[in-house]
Amino acid sequence: MESEIKCFTSDHVSTEEQSICDKPQDEINSNLDMSLSQAESHKLPIDKTLVSEFKQMKLEKEAQKNWDLFYKRNTTNFFKDRHWTTREFEELKSCRQFESQRLVLLEAGCGVGNCIFPLLEEDRNIFIYACDFSQRAVDFVKQHPLYCPERCKAFRCDLTQDDLRGEVPPASVDVVTLIFVLSAIHPEKMVRSLENILRVLKPGGCVLFRDYGLNDHAMQRFKAANKLGQNFYVRQDGTRSFFFSKELLAELFEGRGFRSVANDYVFRETVNKKEGLCVQRVFLQSKFTKTHQTETSP
Repeated sequence: MESEIKCFTSDHVSTEEQSICDKPQDEINSNLDMSLSQAESHKLPIDKTLVSEFKQMKLEKEAQKNWDLFYKRNTTNFFKDRHWTTREFEELKSCRQFESQRLVLLEAGCGVGNCIFPLLEEDRNIFIYACDFSQRAVDFVKQHPLYCPERCKAFRCDLTQDDLRGEVPPASVDVVTLIFVLSAIHPEKMVRSLENILRVLKPGGCVLFRDYGLNDHAMQRFKAANKLGQNFYVRQDGTRSFFFSKELLAELFEGRGFRSVANDYVFRETVNKKEGLCVQRVFLQSKFTKTHQTETSP
């Protein structure tokens, strides 16, 4: 019950973490009209005034500190382990070229390891690079009883400016998971993050993506005073969230040496039994592969 309550008392990322496991509704319907009804549109902030430029600069400067404080407050208790990843992303099982191949994976934005440790338990023939913006989160990963340097390497990294090749050999990664991470990055720096990931991904390797979709319930709950830009908002704790359309996401990836394999909305219905509420969640689930001719140099 506590996890269900969190879905409605916080607009933080736990909202989508919890709802991932809920019953799907009209899942992956590429022809769905994503426009809001008149009633729904009234829920969105109508004030076009954005958070001041000074405050926006302060939020960007303090982004790492705000995530460190988030993990200081919540430690490892905020998110559920992602046991759903191999179900939602069959590529984690099927992308090997031969059965005995050791899969090399990069979890970009690993948090406290809620994705990597279920994978390490389930697949004995996998090596995972795990990085996060927050040093505190990385420390929690390294303290986990399943953390083993022979099977996992965790390190702090700002995807927007730290070269991943300092920790990960170029063109060595089979799969990158980018799950509820890109939305936390300033839109102007998203391209830089994707270029960084591209350099360590093998030609033909794939990025598995899941994040907030446009007009998701969490987006509708933001107030006008929290708006930073188009589809971009700040939470009370200073962390930020962007909401993607599939067209924008395709443009971001395809303009940086990726080919779109799958890119669609996923719909979930989240229920708060205590309050008798039911809300619609909208996510984007996508797969992009690195084209073989992509140049990976700076």
